[in-house]
Amino acid sequence: DRSPVRFFLCNGGITMLEIRKSTDRGQANFGWLQSHHTFSFGNYYDPQQLGFSDPLVINDDRVKPAKGFDTHGHRDMEIFSYVLEGALEHKDSMGTGSVIRPGDVQMMSAGSGIRHSEYNHSREELVHFLQIWIVPDRKGVTPRYQQQHFSDAEKRGRLRLIISPDGAEGSLSVYQDVRVYAGLFNGSEESADFRLEDNRYAYLHVARGHIELNGHFLSAGDGVRIRQEQLLSLRHGQMAEVLLF
Repeated sequence: DRSPVRFFLCNGGITMLEIRKSTDRGQANFGWLQSHHTFSFGNYYDPQQLGFSDPLVINDDRVKPAKGFDTHGHRDMEIFSYVLEGALEHKDSMGTGSVIRPGDVQMMSAGSGIRHSEYNHSREELVHFLQIWIVPDRKGVTPRYQQQHFSDAEKRGRLRLIISPDGAEGSLSVYQDVRVYAGLFNGSEESADFRLEDNRYAYLHVARGHIELNGHFLSAGDGVRIRQEQLLSLRHGQMAEVLLF
């Protein structure tokens, strides 16, 4: 694994942060689409990067105006999109049609099978979004679609729950024992501490900007596998937007 692995002593035990830099991600350029793959996807395969726990795919996609992904199928996967810039148009075989903009989170449970398309809604501007796949804890469920807007104010200087198994706090529901939080951090006054329960992994993805996690500087596109940690401290954000799994 090319990722730097860093060990620290904490309360007499060994804790570990495994930092994977943005530049180590897989890349694909199809002209209309530029994509960076945190984990193995498509033609990019790295046996050391086959997801982490239940998160399987984190694709950082930029799609040109009026271009996109033609109708295609999925099954037995939890798929969510998180738009950073522009607008993403979604259509699916359930009859759902929507446009996803910054602040919106779209969750699609493919279950027994679903077909959908995703296009840049604009004919002038780029759309930049994350598409993330989470392995479900059950198969063959009836497909479902959810979409919810989370304002900047809800995420400013804190970690806002956006996805959970039971839809807690107005979050979107997922068929897996996983919770996803989103946060915005800029300046020394905006910080957050997150305490992990025993025997829980975590993964941090920096969607944009810069931030420090437990004193380690991270930039847009960087990710961190987190094992055997008790406290996560996010500090010194510079126009940072993060997702914590």
